[in-house]
Amino acid sequence: MPSIDDPAAPTAARPPLPDLARARAWIVTDGKAGDENQCVGIAETLGLDYAVRHVPAAGPFGWIAPWGPIDPREGPRRKTGALAGPFPDLLIASGRRAVPYLRAVRRATGGRTFTAFLKDPRTGADSADFIWVPDYDDLRGPNVFTTLTAPHLVTAARIAAARARPDPRLASIGGTRIAVLVGGDSRHLSYRKTDMLRLVDDLRVLVERECRLMVTVSRRTPNPLRDAVKALALETGGFLWDGTGENPYVGMLALADAIVVTSDSANMVSEAVATGAPVLLFDLPRTYIRHRRMFAGLAIAGALRPFTGRLEPLSYKPIDATPVIAEALAKAYAARRAAEAA
Repeated sequence: MPSIDDPAAPTAARPPLPDLARARAWIVTDGKAGDENQCVGIAETLGLDYAVRHVPAAGPFGWIAPWGPIDPREGPRRKTGALAGPFPDLLIASGRRAVPYLRAVRRATGGRTFTAFLKDPRTGADSADFIWVPDYDDLRGPNVFTTLTAPHLVTAARIAAARARPDPRLASIGGTRIAVLVGGDSRHLSYRKTDMLRLVDDLRVLVERECRLMVTVSRRTPNPLRDAVKALALETGGFLWDGTGENPYVGMLALADAIVVTSDSANMVSEAVATGAPVLLFDLPRTYIRHRRMFAGLAIAGALRPFTGRLEPLSYKPIDATPVIAEALAKAYAARRAAEAA
C-alpha cells in the first residue's frame, strides 16, 4: 500500500470516505495516552461509533507481548474483560500489549472482524488487515500504509474552534505567543543537566525579545526542568499548565505564533505541524535516529527548523496525516466488505 508523497496535500481534493456509519468499532490499547490518542483520532475522523477496550498493562502476559497469548481472564468467551461482548466490525489497536488481543479476535471471528494496527506490531505485516507505520519504520507490505507524520487528535476543526473561542487563560497573554511542548525521559534518551540549561537559556532569549511562553510539560519531564520552565513562564507573563482545570493544549497550539517542541516526541511534532505555525525543534543529542528521518522530511517541507533561541519565518500548509490514514483504512475496509459480498 503506497505512502502519501505530499504530506501537505489538501484533504479537500481527496474523494469522500466510504460510509462506515453502521460499523461497530473497538479501540484496543493498554491505556497509554500516545497510542490511544492515535486510535481515537482515526476513529473520530471516520465518524465511527466506537468503544475503548483496555488490556492489562502489567503482569506476565504484558511482559511477553506481542508474541505471547492473552491473559485468559480477558478472553473472548468471558462476560467481562477487554474482549467481552459481541465482536466489532472493525478493531483499531496500538501498542505491543494489544497485539495478542487483536490476534485473539481475528482467531475467534475467523477474520470477520476487520483489524487495523497503528505502528509496527513487531510480529510481521500479516498481523492485521491494515497497518499504518511512519515512513521512518522499515515494515512494508501490501497492507502497510505509511505517512511522514503520525495520526493525532489535533484536527483542523479543533484548531479552528480554539481560535474562534480562545481559552481566557491564553487570550490575555500579550506579545508574540510561543507554545512550548516539553517532553521527558524515555527508553531512548534521558535529559542531561546541560540539555535542561540550554533549553531554559534559549527560551529566555525569546522572552527578552518580547515573546511570551505557553508551556506544557509531560509526566516524564525531569523535575528540575519542569520547575525552571514554570518559573520562567510565570515570571514573564506567560502560562504553564500544571494539571489544574481543562488542558488547554489545543488552544496553545491554535494561538501560537510559533511552536518550540523537544525532539524526544515524534507525536508532539506531528501535532505541532498540523497548525501551520513555524515549528522549532529543540534537539537532544540522543534523539531516536528514526525520528530524525521524520524531522528531516518536515524540514524539507518547510515546516521545521532547529531551535537556537530565535524565531524562524516558516510558511507551509498544515501537515496532518490523520485524514489521509483514515481514508486509506476506510478504503481497505470497504474493499474487504465488497469482496465478502461478491
